[in-house]
Amino acid sequence: MSVALTCPLLLSPPGMASAFNLNRDLAWLGSSGGLPTNETTFAKLLRDRGYRTGLVGKWHLGLSCASRGDHCHHPLHHGFEFFYGLPFGLLGDCSASWGSPPELHRRLRGALAASTAALALVPVLLLVPACARWFVVPWGLVVGAALLAALFFAGWFCSYGFVRRWNCVLARDHDLVQQPLREGQASGLLLREAIGFIRRNAGGPFLLLVSLLHVHTPLVTREKFVGRSKHGRYGDNVEEMDWMVGKILEVLDKECLANHTLVYFTSDHGASLEAEASGERLGGWNGVYKGGKGMGGWEGGIRVPGIFRWPAVLEPGKVIDEPTSLMDIYPTLSYVAGGILPVDRVIDGQNLMPLLEGRARHSNHEFLFHYCGVYLHAVRWHQKDCSTVWKVHYVTPTSTPPGSGACRAAGTCPCAGGGVTHHDPPLLFDVSRDPSEARPLSPDDDHLLFDSVLRAVEDAVRRHRHTLSPAPQQLSVINTLWKPWLQPCCGTFPVCGCDREGDLAPHV
Repeated sequence: MSVALTCPLLLSPPGMASAFNLNRDLAWLGSSGGLPTNETTFAKLLRDRGYRTGLVGKWHLGLSCASRGDHCHHPLHHGFEFFYGLPFGLLGDCSASWGSPPELHRRLRGALAASTAALALVPVLLLVPACARWFVVPWGLVVGAALLAALFFAGWFCSYGFVRRWNCVLARDHDLVQQPLREGQASGLLLREAIGFIRRNAGGPFLLLVSLLHVHTPLVTREKFVGRSKHGRYGDNVEEMDWMVGKILEVLDKECLANHTLVYFTSDHGASLEAEASGERLGGWNGVYKGGKGMGGWEGGIRVPGIFRWPAVLEPGKVIDEPTSLMDIYPTLSYVAGGILPVDRVIDGQNLMPLLEGRARHSNHEFLFHYCGVYLHAVRWHQKDCSTVWKVHYVTPTSTPPGSGACRAAGTCPCAGGGVTHHDPPLLFDVSRDPSEARPLSPDDDHLLFDSVLRAVEDAVRRHRHTLSPAPQQLSVINTLWKPWLQPCCGTFPVCGCDREGDLAPHV
């Protein structure tokens, strides 16, 4: 059988969680952090079982370690045999249109620009006494102050001034084919490559991961889908994504692969409530669920749909209302491919096939732990003897402005520090009856029940922490700095740029 996965973003592996609020993921393609080389991915597992493996879309799990071109974190070093897409992610900075607001370190860049202006003012002010003939100012002091301002400006502008060129690139395997990315072409090119991979490998088992650019700012949408939705730019982007997924399913049908292919469509987080421009919401909507992307444990940030398609095996139209996780992809694919999971580490995911096939009524996840960076914010407890699902929040983000339900002032909710609220006692919700997390239970209502739930969850947290092993922090300050010697370049650095795809529009 074959496997095709479509998801807008990738899951963060061990060591890819941050203890800092500035970088919640890799900030630069030319940084040294990334997926550790000793990790066994599901792509590597299936490749060893004879599957042809391909990734089309975003990677954003690092590229090089010590030198430009070593590509130690590249997907081809982690089980994929074919890669076409963005070695980084998609940022608002990737837009070629003037006036698009920057996304990467917006507040820091503003502070650096203000500091540059202040430093540039110093030599001007030093000239005032000389011009007014109040007293003599040494020219060396004026020139030194001007050089200091110029060096400070060059020090940060050589990276932040060229974010689109450094981070927004398109690659085939190890080679760059566009620098910077022509975002208007990207969706069609990715779809072309996904369809091509399926057709080339239709005669044998394959794994294809399609990590789409859609429903993520800057909401790049081809012209024929603009204005098709009633829900603005975000809705248009969803319309195009829906069409692209349909094209992938269509080629599976035409190649007579549908009955032999497990397709899984999902996302790794809910809508972003902070993404907006001129009053228009650009990050989607989470319905009745509180919170959104990057907010630790609120349902709006972690509850996403999971849609499975395998006509010969799975009952169509079946709805399963059980807590599962993206961590379950790994053991599920291992099971369907006949692989063996690594025994040298704790595997937190569960095989979903018994649940999907109806051989099990409940998910094997009794407890799920919801982190923000390296900080545990919330725990979900699905009691095995009943259908009740409890949710305990130890930490929640503080809304800015107050009452907004989002962190619009900061752009992204912090995981720790002054931007979060620690709850003692923790907040407790029965999310099986209150999925919007609007009515926290009070110890005054039922003291025995409240205490018993908290004790059970705290015991689970202690057991969970005993299973954790230290991992090198890939998102440390030193690992996330932009390093010119690691920056991939199509050409001779720093004169980087190419477009090997040309103006050929993909016929899809």
